[in-house]
Amino acid sequence: MKKMLSGVAVAALGVAFVTEAAATEWNASVWGKRRAFTEHVEKLAELVSEKTDGEFTINVSYGGLSKPKENLDGIEIGAFEMAQFCAGYHRDKNRAITVLELPFLGVNNLDEEVAVSHAVYDHPAVKDEMAQWNARIIMTSPMPQYNIVGTGEPRDQLADFDGMRVRATGGLGQAFEAVGGVPTSVPATEAYNAMESGVVDTVAFAQHAHLSFGTINDADWWTANLNPGTVNCPVVVNIDAYEALPAEHREVLNSSIDEAIDHYLANYGGLLEQWDSVLDEKGVQKVMIDDAVIEEFRTTAADPIREQWIADMSAQGLPGQDLYDLVQTTLKQQRGGN
Repeated sequence: MKKMLSGVAVAALGVAFVTEAAATEWNASVWGKRRAFTEHVEKLAELVSEKTDGEFTINVSYGGLSKPKENLDGIEIGAFEMAQFCAGYHRDKNRAITVLELPFLGVNNLDEEVAVSHAVYDHPAVKDEMAQWNARIIMTSPMPQYNIVGTGEPRDQLADFDGMRVRATGGLGQAFEAVGGVPTSVPATEAYNAMESGVVDTVAFAQHAHLSFGTINDADWWTANLNPGTVNCPVVVNIDAYEALPAEHREVLNSSIDEAIDHYLANYGGLLEQWDSVLDEKGVQKVMIDDAVIEEFRTTAADPIREQWIADMSAQGLPGQDLYDLVQTTLKQQRGGN
């Protein structure tokens, strides 16, 4: 009897070990709080768990694993398996994808942002550069064109940007600098305090971030149509962790990405539809910049910054012109052009 029980116990223990070995648990490092910007990460975690009956789980951590500017470093050393980061936080570490942060790039909507981002992510130069950090990009975090909020009188003339201290990263910061602005790249989580304390005069964000980080609560006005560009924030996975996934779990992860992006786009679309009512509720003036002012801004900032970026990338051995051309070709294809 003892022998029979022992045999059953051993068999049960063996099954337990097999079950444990088959289970996969990942940690994903993001920041702030759950918001439109993180909905695809949340949806991806939901999908992989559902499709594997809980055998593959992704725990999404809001700041508990790393600071925003250190997420790529955490991926490199395997501190967590998945992370979100923004290219403007450390342009020297992700030079190739900064093509997506060039000002006045011509992207009109979130669908186009997804298309151009994923096309660039698939470029061999991008994959090689990300591999240096043991990172594989799996999806973008598409955001609409940034616009600024501020206090006092609206800054609706180009001369008003001269000396303006603006929270803006990456190519956006360069664009404002080109017209006399003074950009600073404080993390999104510190933007409200920077604005409230007077460290910055204005903050450039997409709509969801103005809401999530409270800058809209301290604002008197918001520029509705300045649209100088946006930032690019990929979601990456640790290559070693990705390659170590059981084949069925890797397939579930890969096949869930488009669903997660679709969920993100639908959710963000709802936020954009409600934006005017948010402005009314908070008493924020919607400022329309004159077309001539926008064109002057574009002429001053877009062409010189783009040409300098291409030259800088080429000097560093990266295919700058090829990456920029890829963006423009993808936009034409997305719009059904030839």
